[in-house]
Amino acid sequence: MRIAITTAIATLLLLSAASGTFAQEFTKGVVNKVDAKAKKVTIKHEDLKNLDMPAMTMVFRVEDPALLQKLKEGAAIEFVAERVNGKLVVTQVK
Repeated sequence: MRIAITTAIATLLLLSAASGTFAQEFTKGVVNKVDAKAKKVTIKHEDLKNLDMPAMTMVFRVEDPALLQKLKEGAAIEFVAERVNGKLVVTQVK
């Protein structure tokens, strides 16, 4: 009985840790500049908690050209940025 309870608790902890790893947190920002040719966007953003960065204005890469079509200068957005191969990349926009 004790082993079953311990196993159940361990399984729940692993599942909750795994789901936290894959959860994407959106950050609010304002698009300052879109450079479609270079596949880059400049965003003034709130704290990027997943990257442990304070609020600032910075340039991000955008690997998916379809995301660039959603970005207009002056637009308020919510986005996900991740470190991909050492570069900061916008991976999702809403």
